[in-house]
Amino acid sequence: MEFRHTSVLLEETLQGLDLKPGSVYVDGTLGGGGHAAAACERLGPGGTLVGIDTDTDALRAAEENLRFCPGRKFFVKDNYGNVKDVLQRLDIPHIDGALLDLGVSSFQLDNPHRGFSYMQNAPLDMRMDQSGGITAEDVVNEYDENELRRVIRDYGEERWASRIAGFIVKQRRERRIRTTEELVEIIKAAVPASARREGPHPAKRTFQAIRIEVNDELRQLEKAVRAMIDVLAPGGRLAIITFHSLEDRIVKEIFQKEENPCTCPPDLPVCVCGKKPRLLRVNRKPITASARELSENPRSRSAKLRIAQKL
Repeated sequence: MEFRHTSVLLEETLQGLDLKPGSVYVDGTLGGGGHAAAACERLGPGGTLVGIDTDTDALRAAEENLRFCPGRKFFVKDNYGNVKDVLQRLDIPHIDGALLDLGVSSFQLDNPHRGFSYMQNAPLDMRMDQSGGITAEDVVNEYDENELRRVIRDYGEERWASRIAGFIVKQRRERRIRTTEELVEIIKAAVPASARREGPHPAKRTFQAIRIEVNDELRQLEKAVRAMIDVLAPGGRLAIITFHSLEDRIVKEIFQKEENPCTCPPDLPVCVCGKKPRLLRVNRKPITASARELSENPRSRSAKLRIAQKL
């Protein structure tokens, strides 16, 4: 299956990163290399691209798609949360720009064997890295009811989390739940008919929640943002594209804290805690897709771009 993914907020991201020729650039969610291909044109023959992804198919596609890039290129199979270790292995002390695009690629969503989509029947997998770790089938069948409710409520922000968890547990007593189709039918049965008639697909939030749990996405995101700030050179920029409120909240709060780390009482006339800002937010409000991009790529609808610069 061909690796397809339309890079969201491409021009806005490149403009915000403000990459110069000869820069060292890290794409922590390389995918098929869409953002990286555009970045390569700005890096030039003296630049360095470090592409990180846990998905072997994505790395293979990116190596092919980025063969034209004139500078140094490194393709690394790892989690973006381990960016410090990756750079240390490559003997790269500092970087000038970095990107995290946290969307699931069209290839992953549409691949019938990956189990990310509630629109196609597939094995319950949802792993970004298929070489190991727990699967969606493990979560659905082996978490107790309280754990399932927590995952669906906290990561999916699903109001019917308790009912969905209860219906899953009841169904799996009869037989193990193995496919996306089976899970979708259970969710539909759990969500009241009146709620199913409004808003997004009834399984959307639960599938999101299980995917986040399987891939430990929120903890890895927080780890990656802090690590990338550490390795940015002064003047270097970090761009992050999120697709739901949990991700955006983590990025927003870290950026705010790094820009204003002072812990002194607000009525104190001068700062005595000694904590100095490390970041300057390039945009206070998140950048979202234009009307034209929305019409061309509906999956960009929930994308939010935040950019910060190292001081």
